[in-house]
Amino acid sequence: MKILLAPSERKTLGGNNPPISQESFIFPEIYEKRLKAVKKYDEFLKTTDDVKNFGDDKTSVFERPTKKAVLRYSGVAFDYLKYNELDNSSQEWIDKNVFIFSNLFGVISAGDFIPHYTLKQGAKPGFDIYSYHHNLFAPLLETINETEPFIDLRAKFYEKIYRPKNAITFKFIKNGKVVSHFAKAYRGKLTAIIAKHQPESIDDVLKIPFEGIKITEIQEKKGVKEIVCEVEE
Repeated sequence: MKILLAPSERKTLGGNNPPISQESFIFPEIYEKRLKAVKKYDEFLKTTDDVKNFGDDKTSVFERPTKKAVLRYSGVAFDYLKYNELDNSSQEWIDKNVFIFSNLFGVISAGDFIPHYTLKQGAKPGFDIYSYHHNLFAPLLETINETEPFIDLRAKFYEKIYRPKNAITFKFIKNGKVVSHFAKAYRGKLTAIIAKHQPESIDDVLKIPFEGIKITEIQEKKGVKEIVCEVEE
């Protein structure tokens, strides 16, 4: 069972670990191909003055210190995940089983080590990096998804990189209306709760007592189950 999460544009600075290497990422067999996209981004930084989409740090990405991805990202979902407050078993499960769809690095695990970077969602660093990530990572994920269901908690945008066939998604309803922006918070909470229970199947997920979240309906389309939930807080 894998959880798919979107990254966040907000990130923490610094890091106490060495710059990226082959040991930094899952899927070491495609490390050199992953690096091709990162190198293009690194070269693009030297030529662009688009601070909004690419930041103002001209330091090579390959020279920046790293930290665990789940601690690098600091947006709403990661705030509500509260990784540092979880027990060791839950943290280890998250490190291995949560896949984050980085705009720059592609599909990484929560336990991978990455540097600080700026690449706003949808921005292209001189080439279509999302098509590149799709071609590189979709076949790897499809192979995993054949035997493991995915819990897809990403924003729809990241289906450009990969769309699972064997998965469950969640729709959050509050006071009769679909929750939009604050859905990120519920995704973070769900990830923490799921990590504590460490389910192995979709049936196991449905048995989890989600505090403050009541499952009201399950809809299925093309192998993907959408879990409709009424949130109580």
